Amino acid sequence: MSNIRKDFLPEDLGPVLERNNIDGCIAVQANESEEESQFLLDLASQNSFVKGVVGWVDLAADNCEERLAYFSKNPLFKGIRHTLQNEDSHTNFKRGISCLRKFDFSCELLVREHQLPEVIALVKEYPAQRFLLDHMGKPQISQGLSNKWIENIQQLGACNNVSCKVSGFLSETESFEWDVNDFMPFFDAMAGAFGENRIMFGSDWPVCLAAGTYEDTVKIVERFFVNRGNSVLDKVMSTNAVIFYNL
Repeated sequence: MSNIRKDFLPEDLGPVLERNNIDGCIAVQANESEEESQFLLDLASQNSFVKGVVGWVDLAADNCEERLAYFSKNPLFKGIRHTLQNEDSHTNFKRGISCLRKFDFSCELLVREHQLPEVIALVKEYPAQRFLLDHMGKPQISQGLSNKWIENIQQLGACNNVSCKVSGFLSETESFEWDVNDFMPFFDAMAGAFGENRIMFGSDWPVCLAAGTYEDTVKIVERFFVNRGNSVLDKVMSTNAVIFYNL
């Protein structure tokens, strides 16, 4: 991970997007702080290719609704990501989840594979809330498909309020060693579960640089979805995100 232990800013990303024919992106929080949420909003206001921000607000805080109302004043603020991957339970933040719909905010969930049953229960409890599963639920790519992951993904895909981000797969490999064919069975299972309208591309930049390049990420996703037709590829690379984030 040493090659990503430095600052990455819009001036670093802009040329990368241009090389890959990407004309806009969403900035997603990495730090659990409102300071970073504001920092990302400031960057978005200064860089037109940053079309929106998924930030962080403490969903378990007593003043959660007040803080959501504050960020709702900025049209670039599109939703909240809650990093469940470092938690044992999500009981404490459910009150915050119930506030998100009032502001038409999406909720992104960063979880590990073993937490998917909890995610299934959560999204069923809030059927009117838009959820987005990051990184396909972080399956263990190098170990191959597991029946448990497939079953959980199918159950999540059956929930119409859940979309899935095809992202983060390069860095979910052991020692960052991978072959493009390693990912195809996972993409196939995910596509079967969520369909063409609830899947969207995510670069996971700059974290992806620990295991490959931005170009690798794009090409691997395109290689899979181009076989389903250009219209499906357009949805995954663009249209689905535009609709989900209200861009």
